[in-house]
Amino acid sequence: MASRSDSTAGRGALARPLICVVAAAMAAVFLLVGVLGFIPGITTNYSDMQFAGHESGAELFGVFQVSILHNIVHLLFGVAGLALARTVSGARAYLVGGGAIYAVLWLYGLVVDHESGANFVPMNTADNWLHLFLAAAMIALGLLIPARDRARP
Repeated sequence: MASRSDSTAGRGALARPLICVVAAAMAAVFLLVGVLGFIPGITTNYSDMQFAGHESGAELFGVFQVSILHNIVHLLFGVAGLALARTVSGARAYLVGGGAIYAVLWLYGLVVDHESGANFVPMNTADNWLHLFLAAAMIALGLLIPARDRARP
C-alpha cells in the first residue's frame, strides 16, 4: 500500500501552472546551449573561440557563431529563467521580456555589419534567424498561455 507521501509526491509537479513549466523548460534549453557551447566537437572550430567579438570562429553545431561571452549570456539567461519560472508573473515576464530581448537582438543582427567590432557577442545569419524564431515563440507563449490551467486532474 502506498504511503500518503508517495501518493502526493508527484502532485507538486502537476500543480505547477503550465506557463511556469514552459518558462522553466525554455530556461533549461538556454542552460544546455550555454554548456554545449563549451564542448569541443559539438562546437566546431573550438580552438578558434575568442572571449568576444566577430573574430571568434567557433560555431555551435557548426552553424551558430559563438564566443565565451555568447555562451555565458546563454547560461545567465537560463539561470534567470529558472529563477523567474517559479511564479506565474515571473514566468510570463521571462517569456515576454526574453522574447522582446531576442527581437531587439534580431534587429541588431540585421543592421550591424557582422565583420565589425559592433558584432561583439558575436552573431551570424543563422543566429539572426534563430533570434527571430525565439522572439516570436517566447512572446507568443508568454501571452497565450493562461495563468491558470483550465482543466486539472
